[in-house]
Amino acid sequence: MAPPGCPPHAAGRREGPVPPPPDIAPAATIPAGDGPACPAPPAIPDGLPPPRRRLATLAVALAIAMSVIDGTIAGAALPTIARELNTSPSTSIWATNAYQLAVTVSLLPLAALGEIVGYRRIYLGGLILFTLASVLCALSGSFEALVAARAVQGLGAAGLMSVNTALVRFIQPRAHLGRGLGFNAMVVSTAAAAGPTAAGLILGVADWPWIFAVNLPIGLLALAIGWRSLPESPRGRHRFDVLSAVLSAATFGLVILGLDSLAHGGSALSALPEVAVGLLAGVWLVRRQAGVARPLLPVDLLRIPIFALSIGTSLCSFAAQMLAFASLPFLLQTGLGFSVFAAGLLTTSWFIATAVAAPLSGRLMERFPAGLLGGVGLAMLSGGLGAMALLPASPQPLDIVWRMALCGFGFGLFQTPNNRTLVGAAPPERAGGASGMLSTARLVGQTSGAATVGLVLAWMPGMAVAGPKTALAIGCALAALGAVVSLLRLRARG
Repeated sequence: MAPPGCPPHAAGRREGPVPPPPDIAPAATIPAGDGPACPAPPAIPDGLPPPRRRLATLAVALAIAMSVIDGTIAGAALPTIARELNTSPSTSIWATNAYQLAVTVSLLPLAALGEIVGYRRIYLGGLILFTLASVLCALSGSFEALVAARAVQGLGAAGLMSVNTALVRFIQPRAHLGRGLGFNAMVVSTAAAAGPTAAGLILGVADWPWIFAVNLPIGLLALAIGWRSLPESPRGRHRFDVLSAVLSAATFGLVILGLDSLAHGGSALSALPEVAVGLLAGVWLVRRQAGVARPLLPVDLLRIPIFALSIGTSLCSFAAQMLAFASLPFLLQTGLGFSVFAAGLLTTSWFIATAVAAPLSGRLMERFPAGLLGGVGLAMLSGGLGAMALLPASPQPLDIVWRMALCGFGFGLFQTPNNRTLVGAAPPERAGGASGMLSTARLVGQTSGAATVGLVLAWMPGMAVAGPKTALAIGCALAALGAVVSLLRLRARG
């Protein structure tokens, strides 16, 4: 039992005040007014010991790879699903939208909940829900049942994405955090590239339910490893703010739903009111969060200059990336006449280059500032997108491959240092909020980029080459803006 007047941690409670970051040595004792000296709070371990660290890294990699592949593999299988479940192609997109929307509305609430109950619980709970929902997807007998199961699956994926980066911070020693995040970025890029190929392989030998059923053994393996290896994290003593969670879901859900509707040719009369109501909910959310010690929307972290600049860099970069991903299929297939298979093969060079650059940048940031690496990487992305926009009328495959590789390498060079800086700028007890903001910035940037492509193609109908090239030029400008914002971090204070 702690001496009178001492904080709860002295009595052995796990939910006392959050201890200092691992690179700050705690004092031997903490005075308690004029009373006896209180024992210091236990220091946060600087990462896990090597054997357990490897297992925890494997558990995180398996779960994240599974959720990323599932997002791309389902999209590739939509034509088959639409045909076999007797639904129209335009309606079948809800098998993807339900997943993305569930992820978007629950990211920040789950990240905030992770700061209260622990990131390990949120991660493992998300993994269990994702795996069970995958089985429900495979057993769906109707399109409506599939959409409902996909929404539940998206909620599970949000549990993985919301605290993924925060968990890595407690798995890896501070000296190796950049490498750990670089490995994660490599896993994500490889999984994204493998999704369409995996869909083709599975659909070539089995029915569409198997694209979801394969998640069962992978999910169980990740759960078995993670249950024994994932670390605990400090827990806050504040209460979960239900109203703020509802406002957050309304803000991001309505805004992204409206932008997504515009991107797919929806009516502006219905989409713009959704965006407007979402923005009003966002204003209410920001006003409600002002002055809160542990806000669900981490406005407190946005007051840290280097954190705010890193969020701005993320928004620009992911918007630029999605401008490319959404416009390139139209340019390569409709405009330049490549087959679906050939276009996919050409695009793979982007993901391969990202997978090569991501771990390399994790090592480089041990010698160079993240702002510089991010600026150089996004300048390369901007140059690659600009070169794609200037493709000749009849390009050879090599003309496209080197441009794709330049984009992918630049994005990989930027991503790891940016994630490391963003997470490192937040106090350890706020790692969940930082991780949630990182994932939210990615989704908002990607959705904005996709909506922009939809608007450009709607404004330039019938222009199979000029329309996509215009979208690529906009992406080039956004990547250049992101490079400038990244370089501003060289003079920013944490």
